[in-house]
Amino acid sequence: MSSPLPERGIDRLLGVVDHLRGEGGCPWDREQTLETLKPYLIEECYEVLDALDEGDPQHHAEELGDVLLQVALHARIRSEEQAFTFDDVAHGIADKLIHRHPHVFGDVKVADTQEVLANWEKLKADEKGGQSILAGIPRHLPALQKAQRLQSRAARVGFDWADIRDVLAKIDEELAETREAMQGADPDHVAEELGDLLFSVVNLARFVNVNAEEALRQTCDKFIRRFKGVEARVTESGRTLQECDLAEMDAHWNAIKVDEKAARPASGE
Repeated sequence: MSSPLPERGIDRLLGVVDHLRGEGGCPWDREQTLETLKPYLIEECYEVLDALDEGDPQHHAEELGDVLLQVALHARIRSEEQAFTFDDVAHGIADKLIHRHPHVFGDVKVADTQEVLANWEKLKADEKGGQSILAGIPRHLPALQKAQRLQSRAARVGFDWADIRDVLAKIDEELAETREAMQGADPDHVAEELGDLLFSVVNLARFVNVNAEEALRQTCDKFIRRFKGVEARVTESGRTLQECDLAEMDAHWNAIKVDEKAARPASGE
């Protein structure tokens, strides 16, 4: 008699989730709704990105598991409503991938990646039945990422600047309008002009093939690293930040920048 096949990991996970949500399960898990799970889903996705940046495969696997748990919980709650099941979710994405890759699963011929993307967009447009080319961009995307996605979509149909000089000129124009708005007393107008300025800067990032969201995230990380360095230097001197004036903190900041530049590998090495 042959040994039973080992239980698949996904089946085990779904069984655990069913038990947690079922009679005699965990009170906390049983109380969760699609609405209460929203922040956890977002948080877990960001933790996956943090794990990727750390470069630790084990941590990456752990965080992917946390995201998969969120998918399983969402599917379980919907199955309780008799809306759909986890299997429906899995089959749905598999069907979509097959449909949108006719050059792999069908007889469509493509020459390069650009043709693949163009065909993908055409299939998406056909599926949406004449909806706007901007349809489908998540409303809850981080604003920088959303701006870049909107601009990229519009550019695919030719709604784009012809030259990077036009992009830079637009930034200058929006900066001037922001300065003008700041002379008034309408904070909503200032916010609107600042938004236009940020949108234009994101457009510059897109034009030079830089991910605006990632670029700003790296700058935030750099600020954290340098400010912690300032804190450490001040602490080593036996003082607190509150006891330092701006000039002293700025001197520490600039010294840290010099140290970082000296530690950076020379170009070409």
